[in-house]
Amino acid sequence: MGAIEFFKTTDFMHIVLWRYGALLAWIFVGLVAGRIAMFVLNRTSLRLKKMGRTEALGLMLGCLGGPAALALFAVALRAGLALLKAKVEKEPGMFTLEVPAGIEGAATTAVEVLFAIAIAYAVYRLVDVIDHFLRKWAARTETAIDDMLAPLLRKSMRITIVIVAAMFIVQLVYGKTIGELLVGLGVGGLAIALAGQDMIRNFFGSVMILLDKPFQVGDRIVIGGHDGPVEEVGFRSTKIRTLEGHLVTVPNAEAANTIIQNIGRRPYIRRLSNITITYDTPPEKVRRALEIVKELLANHEGLNEEFPPRVFFNDFNDASLNILMLYWYHPPDYWAFLAFNEKVNMELLERFNAEGIDFAFPTQTIYLANDEKRQLALRMLEQGTDFHG
Repeated sequence: MGAIEFFKTTDFMHIVLWRYGALLAWIFVGLVAGRIAMFVLNRTSLRLKKMGRTEALGLMLGCLGGPAALALFAVALRAGLALLKAKVEKEPGMFTLEVPAGIEGAATTAVEVLFAIAIAYAVYRLVDVIDHFLRKWAARTETAIDDMLAPLLRKSMRITIVIVAAMFIVQLVYGKTIGELLVGLGVGGLAIALAGQDMIRNFFGSVMILLDKPFQVGDRIVIGGHDGPVEEVGFRSTKIRTLEGHLVTVPNAEAANTIIQNIGRRPYIRRLSNITITYDTPPEKVRRALEIVKELLANHEGLNEEFPPRVFFNDFNDASLNILMLYWYHPPDYWAFLAFNEKVNMELLERFNAEGIDFAFPTQTIYLANDEKRQLALRMLEQGTDFHG
């Protein structure tokens, strides 16, 4: 018996061997065809993106590369399985070979699941095309709320696609409707619902953030002791890049129920500074010190007429005389504000030194009795005689 005759007549599990070979050949063809399709779609996508005008079409073709490869593999697998399911009439007197019912059903289900995954994968990737247009639309608007909505919409669409695809695949595998599956969950469904309470709370927290708008993407905020700009607002959490460079993730349920300082929306930056001078400064020099500070802040950089600077000799400290200096800087550019503070400090130092006005620092003065202002007076009683000193 030759090799060809052996493969044509010999069977395994009621299927002749050459059909297994044909199945493997179809699988190989499907894999090669899928790789070729992916390569062609990706190359075409890159060329269209470079052309500029067809950027959306290029993005769409790039998204379909992986799903197309999976779909072609499913088609090839189906063609190969069709050979296994075909009846084979052998030589006269020999029996007809068929695929066992259990194997045939499992193979058919596997192909259907692959097709469902390919379609769901294609729709999942095409969300990138919708996201592309959403981002372009958000970029044309001035408000940052669109920049928050675009990623949320993308995530919501993808989550919906995954859930629908998973339910459809489960329905294919078990042969039951979604309603029957949900009823069958019973206590397990209740346990899942209880376990998902935090996820639901965080989801409603994100909805409250979108409606109340305590901050937007790009705003610098302080929340829970963390200070930095908001990078992303998702369904479950908000991501903040702290000034130290760390990425902090705050659950939206917590963010919606805590105190938030939105530094990014402040209309100005205020400086409140206490300038201390020594106690031995005479009144005329105190007045001169007030005049110097007022001169430095007159019509200063970043001045808003509704917020004029304030300068007062307001207190007697333990070791100094206190001059309160208060001004507001507009707009709230932090680095420009620091540069202006440096300018004020340097001029203040130079002017005070030129006028002989001394800055105070923590000191302690000890007064001894019997000085010119505090004469020592002691009375001693001894044997009925008074002594004065």
